[in-house]
Amino acid sequence: MKKLMSLLFLMFFAIGMIAGCGSEEPKDANTDNNAENTEQAEQAGDQAFPVTITDATDQEVTIEKEPEKIVSLIPSNTEIAFALGLGDKVVGVSDNDNYPEEVADIEKIGGMEFNIEKIISLEPDLVLAHASSMGSSEEGFQQLRDSGIPVLVVNDATNFNQVYDTIQMIGQVTGTEEEAETIITDMKNEFDDIQVKAEEVADKKSVIFEISPAPEIYVGGKNTFMDEILATINADNAIEEEGWPKVDEETLLGYNPDVIITTYGEYTEDAIDQVKERKGWEDVTAVKEDQVFDVQTDLVSRPGPRLVEGVKEVAKAVYPEIFSEE
Repeated sequence: MKKLMSLLFLMFFAIGMIAGCGSEEPKDANTDNNAENTEQAEQAGDQAFPVTITDATDQEVTIEKEPEKIVSLIPSNTEIAFALGLGDKVVGVSDNDNYPEEVADIEKIGGMEFNIEKIISLEPDLVLAHASSMGSSEEGFQQLRDSGIPVLVVNDATNFNQVYDTIQMIGQVTGTEEEAETIITDMKNEFDDIQVKAEEVADKKSVIFEISPAPEIYVGGKNTFMDEILATINADNAIEEEGWPKVDEETLLGYNPDVIITTYGEYTEDAIDQVKERKGWEDVTAVKEDQVFDVQTDLVSRPGPRLVEGVKEVAKAVYPEIFSEE
C-alpha cells in the first residue's frame, strides 16, 4: 500500500562546467528550499502519530502509525472511510455494505455477527466499530484488542452534530483530519442552504416516517435523524414519542399526517400502495391527497456524508414546489 509522502522527487542536478572556466555553475536557490519543504512535510506526517483518542466506550485507543489496512464493521463507517479517501486501505467490510460500489469486491467479515477469525486473518491495523454493536459484540472486540488490533468504537449518532463527531474521530485516527474538516464544512453549508430555502414554506406540513411496514409498523420519532431532517426542511414530525416507537394503524390514523414517507420500498414490493390500500385510511390526508412517498433508507438513516442527499430527497417529496430544483 502507498504511504503518504512515500514518493520523493530527486532534487539533484548535474553541475556543468563552463568551457574555458574551472568554476561550478551557481546552485539554484530554489533547490535548497524545495528539499527543506519536503523534509518538513515528512516530519509533519511522522509527528501525526501515534494518536490516542477516547472512543464511544470511554476507552483510550492508541494508533501507533498511520493505518494501512482497515476493517469496517458497519456500512456508515465504510462510507465515511471512502469519503475520506481511504478506500484503497479498506480490506474488510460487513455483509450489509452496499456503497460505494467498490465494496462489492472487498472481503466480507459477516453481518450482525462478525467473523473474528476472519478479521484477524486480514491483519488490519485498525478496526472501525460502532456503539450499536456493543451489546452483542463486546467479547469479540476484546478478542481483537487481545490480538493487538486497535478497535475504535464510534458513537451511535442520532443527530447531525454527532455525525460530525464521528467523521472527525475517524479522520483523526487515520491521518485525514483535513479531509474530515472539509467534509463537515461542506455538509454544514449544504444544510444551511436548505434551511434558508425552507424559510419560503408558508404552511408547514406534518410528516410521518414509516421505517417498517404493517403489521410491525415502526416510525421515526423525536431525537432521530428523521426528526432533524424534518426540522431542517421546516416540517413537523407528527410522532411525539422518542426514538423508533412501534405503533398500530389505529394510532397512526389519529395523527392524520399531511405526508407519509416510507423507507422500506427497496425491501418490500409496492410500499406506497401498501400504505394507500390500508383499510379505513381513505380519509387520511396523506392518502387522500396522494402524498405518500418512498425514499432510500440508507440516505436518511446512515450517519455519514450522504445524509445531505437524504435531506434533499425528503425536501423534494414534502415541498416539491420549493425544492424541485434541489
